[in-house]
Amino acid sequence: MDNKKDTERQELFKTIWKIAEEQRCAVDGWDFKQYILGTLFYRFISENLVSYIKETDNEEYEKLSDEDALNAKEDIVKEKGFFIKPSGLFNNVWNKSKTDKDYSEHLNEHISKILNEIEASSIGTDSEQDIKGLFDDYDVNSNKLGVTVLERNDRLVKLIDSIGKLNFGNYKDNSIDLFGDAYEFLMGMYASKAGKSGGEFFTPQEVSELLTQIAVVGKTSVNKVYDPACGSGSLLLKFAKILGKDNVHQGFYGQELNPTTYNLCRINMFLHDINYEKFNIARGDTLINPQHINDEPFEAIVSNPPYSVHWQGDSNPLLINDPRFSPAGVLAPKSKADFAFIMHCLKWLSTNGTASIVVFPGILYRGGAEQKIRKYLVDNNYVDCIIQLPSDLFFGTAISTCILVVKKSKKSDDVLFIDASQKFVRTNTKNKLSEENINDILNLYKERKDVEYIAKVVSNSKIKNASYNLTTNTYIQSQNTTEVINIEVLNEQIKETVAKVDNLRNEIDKIVEEIEK
Repeated sequence: MDNKKDTERQELFKTIWKIAEEQRCAVDGWDFKQYILGTLFYRFISENLVSYIKETDNEEYEKLSDEDALNAKEDIVKEKGFFIKPSGLFNNVWNKSKTDKDYSEHLNEHISKILNEIEASSIGTDSEQDIKGLFDDYDVNSNKLGVTVLERNDRLVKLIDSIGKLNFGNYKDNSIDLFGDAYEFLMGMYASKAGKSGGEFFTPQEVSELLTQIAVVGKTSVNKVYDPACGSGSLLLKFAKILGKDNVHQGFYGQELNPTTYNLCRINMFLHDINYEKFNIARGDTLINPQHINDEPFEAIVSNPPYSVHWQGDSNPLLINDPRFSPAGVLAPKSKADFAFIMHCLKWLSTNGTASIVVFPGILYRGGAEQKIRKYLVDNNYVDCIIQLPSDLFFGTAISTCILVVKKSKKSDDVLFIDASQKFVRTNTKNKLSEENINDILNLYKERKDVEYIAKVVSNSKIKNASYNLTTNTYIQSQNTTEVINIEVLNEQIKETVAKVDNLRNEIDKIVEEIEK
């Protein structure tokens, strides 16, 4: 990485976090993230639009009148998915809020109108579902910003000014990377500080990297990628960074239940310059109401689904006949939906695809319905690899998780087990996968051979004989780090030590006797 660019990026991160910290006492950090991210997004789409008009028409859009700009509205919405009047562009609002006192005192009203118009501009067009509700959590009239209108506007002015001063450089040269990286940085920081409530939707970047790299081993492009519990979209966007967004030919697909996180995911797509026609993020319960039935199968699936959440299971008589779950002949327990997500991913995976999924270790050894589903997966040769990850990698939990890799067209009747529990570096209060750790694990996965204490290729028949237990420690012997002691040598050393002590005592007795004389 370019050291100068990396230094600039780190300076940008420090500035962004300083903005967040300055408001922390007045606004709860977890709530305030919506305003920082929303403002960052507002600036991004404004600059994105200005850059687009400059490239296509060689015109300075921000200097046009609103009336003149409206003539191009239809074409702009068709291309970008949204429309912003010149007067509503971030820079124009920012500059006016600094020079026009009356404007700044009513900034909440102006911003609210602008954001509503941006969303309304997509109504009735192909981008409507991608734009609708994007600013739902950016409530400029909320008491979270201040008890009085004066307080709220004062905070908005400061926030707009702070985000406006951030140095993203020339938009065309590097702002796309910087906007996206700034978003990921903020999400990671908020997740780490918010604990479980914040970390549950955010997969650490290095884990995302490993999952995605596994899903594309041997490939330079894929047709389309999918995450059934996509959270803020960090996993999906790793494909864009690793392969290049143009090498994900048919786009990025995901579904998310939480409305706030659903909005964050769509914002994240835009901030990483994934245009509206290249992503399809849906809201809803994937297990009960999947939204991409007409889009499957997917060549690459990655996911970090919620651990052991409740679902309808066998209380819903329709689910046992659902083609996603019926092949196993049993449903995942109502109190533990983990295998429901896995079966869903398997069903929607293409014959040449790979799915890499973060799983809770308990599902790999428990009995009952989960054991029956493991039997189905192993007997049909769908399980490709199990990777034991280090503990304390994820926000909000210190649990030691695993990666389950499934395929539909395996070449051998076996499973690769990798114990990567010791491959981490400690940073502050969390463990982290370094670049070297990621490469080590990837190489073990690609080479697919036995490595003492670390990797083991196990036949499906042997797994069957072990009651379909899929934990790594069932098949990989732990390295004994206890020092081996030779008892005979130790006894000789003890005898020598005792003799030396006796001699020393005799010498001391002689000295004492001489002194007494």
